[in-house]
Amino acid sequence: MGKKYILDSDVIIGYLAGKIPQNGMKIISEIVDQIPNISVISQIEVLRFNDTPENETIIANFINTSVIYPLSKNVVKTTIELCKQNKIKLPDAIIAATALIENFILVTRNIDDFKKIPKLELLNPFE
Repeated sequence: MGKKYILDSDVIIGYLAGKIPQNGMKIISEIVDQIPNISVISQIEVLRFNDTPENETIIANFINTSVIYPLSKNVVKTTIELCKQNKIKLPDAIIAATALIENFILVTRNIDDFKKIPKLELLNPFE
C-alpha cells in the first residue's frame, strides 16, 4: 500500500469488534499490518469507556502498536481554521487536521462529518 492512512475512532472500534464488512476488514487489516496511524483524540475516544478486561486489553494492545499523532502546533492551527470554516465537532476537526497535515487518507464511517473539508481524502470501509 503506497498511500498513508489514519484511522478514525469508529473504524478502530468496528475493526476490533469485527463489525466491518468483509471487504472493509481486508482493507483495514492491510493498513493495520503496516502499523496503524491514529490521532491522540482517537486514542482518548477508544480508551475512555469501561469495558470487559479482555476487550480493554485488546484495545490497549492495538493502541500500543499504533503510531499516535499528537496535537502539534500545525495540527492546532489547522484545527482552528477547520472549526471556523466548517460546522464540525472539535474532536473531528483535530482528526481531520492531523490527516491534512500528515497527508493521510482518513478512514472513517462518518463521511458526512468530514465531506465538506477541502483536500481531505476519505475512505469508508463500511461501504
